Amino acid sequence: MRVLLIEDDTRLARQIAEVLERAGYTVDRSADGEDGWFMGDSGVYDAAILDLGLPGLDGLSVLRRWRDAKRATPVLILTARASWREKVTGLREGADDYLTKPFEIEELLARIEALIRRASGHATAEISVAGLRLDPSTQRISRDGAPLDLTALEYRALAYLMMHPAKVVSKTELTEHIYGQDDDRDSNVIEVLVNRLRKKIGADAIRTRRGHGYQLTDVAP
Repeated sequence: MRVLLIEDDTRLARQIAEVLERAGYTVDRSADGEDGWFMGDSGVYDAAILDLGLPGLDGLSVLRRWRDAKRATPVLILTARASWREKVTGLREGADDYLTKPFEIEELLARIEALIRRASGHATAEISVAGLRLDPSTQRISRDGAPLDLTALEYRALAYLMMHPAKVVSKTELTEHIYGQDDDRDSNVIEVLVNRLRKKIGADAIRTRRGHGYQLTDVAP
């Protein structure tokens, strides 16, 4: 899963990014409102963490521009402003959640997990699909109760497919959601990645739809 973090406090941004990356997310960062708006408008993200007090362009204006452009990325607002009116304004502008500074980093992580899960249509903390079980809080995917031995990239790819089990996911979409902004995005790597996953969860577990992409199907016994 890919997260956009727009925060001008360098120390806090680094701390948040480190925690998210340890939790299995790919994180792109910006410390400027205009730059962050452009990244969110031109890139593909599973969630965005947006500070309100930004240089260049304030957070509410960034959010307003995204929503006016029909960008539906789930947005968690961070702010030092504790006024309930600020929260109401943010929510009415299209924010999905709100967290006031200072906060516990584990709470932020839990809120991001919940935003992404709900945006994918999942109500429960753990997701069970095709004989597999995904626990985002521990970054584990298990089969028949046994954790799978996955690389970070394999985890992100399989987790994304599990979040969208009925969907045919194109190579481009999978690439956008598992790689960061500065990563080398070779579409041939996706084929190799999917083949590695098939060896671990079953040859027929991920179906190739020629010319369209990949779809998670029933896991072979």
